[in-house]
Amino acid sequence: MTDALASIIDFIRYAASRFAAAELTFGHSHDNALDEASHLVLAGLHLPPDLPPAYGQARLTVAERLRVLDLIERRIGTRMPTAYLVGEAWFAGMKFKCDARALVPRSPIAELIENGFAPWLEDRAVERALDLCTGSGCIGIAMAAHNPDWQVDLADLSPAALDLARENIAFQHVGDRVRVVESDLFSALADQRYDLIVSNPPYVTEAEYAAMPGEYAHEPRLGLAAGVDGLDVVLRILRDAPAHLTNEGLLIVEVGEAEHALSALLPALPLVWLEFKVGAMGVFAIDRRSLLAHAGVIAEAAARTESR
Repeated sequence: MTDALASIIDFIRYAASRFAAAELTFGHSHDNALDEASHLVLAGLHLPPDLPPAYGQARLTVAERLRVLDLIERRIGTRMPTAYLVGEAWFAGMKFKCDARALVPRSPIAELIENGFAPWLEDRAVERALDLCTGSGCIGIAMAAHNPDWQVDLADLSPAALDLARENIAFQHVGDRVRVVESDLFSALADQRYDLIVSNPPYVTEAEYAAMPGEYAHEPRLGLAAGVDGLDVVLRILRDAPAHLTNEGLLIVEVGEAEHALSALLPALPLVWLEFKVGAMGVFAIDRRSLLAHAGVIAEAAARTESR
């Protein structure tokens, strides 16, 4: 019975218990039932995630109770990520509109943005940056918001994702410095060069994708699956990035668990694997000079992938 539930804290506790009992998967911005429950309840009440604890005892109205209970049941019954249910997600300290047109924002690159990409950009001037495979636009928009002197392009193959990115550009009021480009990786960026290219491309193997929990089935497959070894897209980025980087330009890419396959395939490539507060997260950095020095082996690897 839910009649005894009255306060915000009551509903968060109840949702967390239900989520844990239902053995939901938490991989979309949260890694546990309590944080997911807090997101669902607070967003369902149109309240911020940093709500002062004193408000935890505030009692819900009848309409609010019904709405939150409905969200809880839908989260359990459909396995839809909370961010889609409430239409919002937080990334790099910013709120973004979120729906099934693009992946739920959750990249560790948020930490790099908030830290100013230190120490990787300390001696590099950035005027233009590219968010490649942008999805909802969260990475590029956050880069622009945290760096008001940057011009940022957002590129993606999916028109639907780019429509969502445009909504987020307007929502964050960065339209004067952020541009959207529909492009299959660099195909529509032929004459464009950037000081920094950041990408969170698809990198899930076909076998991993087939075994993913139900929550991920709500996300566009285009943003997740990347072939037998998860490297189909990453190798194309490595091959083509030098033509779109300035002389001192830097490439930063998230490849997740595909880190192991990439390192095994190109062991001589001097990728710098970045460390985060929680440790390694499968994100590498490499400069243009290093990419050019190893262009031959990168091109061979990419060609083998494309011929499969």
